[in-house]
Amino acid sequence: MDLSIYFEKSELIPAIIQDAASDEVLMLAYMNEESLRRTIDSGFTWFYSRSRGELWNKGATSGHYQRVLSITPDCDNDALLVRVEQAGAACHTGNRTCFFRKGELLDNESSN
Repeated sequence: MDLSIYFEKSELIPAIIQDAASDEVLMLAYMNEESLRRTIDSGFTWFYSRSRGELWNKGATSGHYQRVLSITPDCDNDALLVRVEQAGAACHTGNRTCFFRKGELLDNESSN
């Protein structure tokens, strides 16, 4: 499979990680071509750390692995939706999702 079409605009592509059972967005991470290939080959998420400049396998340290059920590119092939079975917390803070700070910048949902 030629993965290069997903990296025509940039060496990194955003990957939105979503719990397949609940549809909850768990995290956003970045993939390069190698981490996407490893994800496809292994069935578990691999990402590229922009701060460390290296690949990392989600759960290798924490045990909170993400088993990949599907990967869907967006309409422009420049973002991925990765649906997973999450073991434990997705966030490095220990929270289930990285988006646990509800409405911190804007919350028009609770004003109804």
